[in-house]
Amino acid sequence: MADRYDYDVVVVGGGSAGYAAGRTAAAQGARTAVVEGGKEMAGLCILRGCMPSKAFLESAHRWHEIRRAGEFGLNVQPLDVDMPAVQARKKRLIADFASYRENDLQHGKFTLVRGRATFDDAHTLSVVAGDGSTTRLTGATFIISTGSVIRCVDVPGLVETGYITSDEALNSERIPESLAVLGGGVVAVELGQFFARVGAKTTLLQRGDRLVRNYDADVSAELERAFRAEGIDVLTGTKLLKVEQAGKLKRITFEQRGHTQTLEAEEILCAMGRDPAVRGLGLEKLGVEIAKDGCLGLDDTLATNVPHIFAAGDATGRHEVVHIAIQQGEWAARNAVRLARGSTEPMEKADYRLKALVTFTDPEIAVVGLTEIEAKEQGIDYFTAQYPFADHGKSLIAGELFGFVKLIAEKTRGEIIGAEIIGPHAADLIHEQIAVMRYHGTAADVATMPHYHPTMAEIITYPAEEIAEIVKKQANL
Repeated sequence: MADRYDYDVVVVGGGSAGYAAGRTAAAQGARTAVVEGGKEMAGLCILRGCMPSKAFLESAHRWHEIRRAGEFGLNVQPLDVDMPAVQARKKRLIADFASYRENDLQHGKFTLVRGRATFDDAHTLSVVAGDGSTTRLTGATFIISTGSVIRCVDVPGLVETGYITSDEALNSERIPESLAVLGGGVVAVELGQFFARVGAKTTLLQRGDRLVRNYDADVSAELERAFRAEGIDVLTGTKLLKVEQAGKLKRITFEQRGHTQTLEAEEILCAMGRDPAVRGLGLEKLGVEIAKDGCLGLDDTLATNVPHIFAAGDATGRHEVVHIAIQQGEWAARNAVRLARGSTEPMEKADYRLKALVTFTDPEIAVVGLTEIEAKEQGIDYFTAQYPFADHGKSLIAGELFGFVKLIAEKTRGEIIGAEIIGPHAADLIHEQIAVMRYHGTAADVATMPHYHPTMAEIITYPAEEIAEIVKKQANL
């Protein structure tokens, strides 16, 4: 089948998922092309997501630590936040990261085609370059890795009054005196805390009943407690009614628990999520199923209902984080190569057992595997135990008193099926549990592994010991 086409695999999009897909397919000897339509070839993570936001957050976290210096017996001179300098540092970092990715794409073992792609038919792409010229590519298989776009919200008066998104926020060189953040997901809480820490009076308005709904309710409650302790207002269960100009401020009218209220702020940050960027590719005319929210209907092999068209990364609408995007790109590429070659080898199925998610607030939040909510939804019998950082020696020394660690284990042998950490260094601490779960380790395994004292890492042994003891008693009944 593949001999009839220019390429065995054509990847549309050169971000994290697309690069991984192109690299993986080419490494297997497949004739591979990667089509990238953006001016810069680095993807959302490097250009407008993970890396710029974490550069901002690092500045905010360090500023917060400086302001806490008195707790540790340290006197510091009055200091100011220099937003142009923060922005300049971020731009230097992003330029370096982007140049690495562009070099990878330019010198990959695949053909790189620059321009906007649309399908002419099920096996043909037209790619329009910046100069207006058109290149046509034919492929045996395709992988859609076009990323995501900022979700638009329909609130009367919002567009007319004006707002910023994460794109503008990450390129800002000024700090508003007050900021209203619409949303309660990862982007909302990370950028909301950033602006609060560098001097903006910040309020989060969340439609749902709690922040960061990808985690369990106790994690959400702890983050809200930490936010309120540092002066961030958190309003949940809200319904946005209208937005209007009020002099130099912007007025938001909303309903909360049956009562109509108003909030005025100098700026509004709309951070209500992202949708897959799959419109405009011509997929509809090929019969590819696309839901109202833009998500593609995929099977476990990451194939759409049109079997030779796969998807990976944010374009799938599933688990929008970089390491999973890379895995998806690799899974999709290996399956696309199998299909292009007519292989009888079974298709590889996506495996999210070790899916991990991190939110880089302070306290940090990290999860791997199942949350309690997911375990209940799947009908799994489990034990859970948690331990607070406020009762842990190293965190007391560091003055880190918010958060806890939680383990979730199935009841038969105490195998760890999930872990959640909210607290200091959660993003790093979660990796021990990823390794344990990778090899189907138990709570007893964690409890008996040596952990140096005093370290943050040893806190995980306390809930592990509790679960291990429960499993042991159960076995002796």
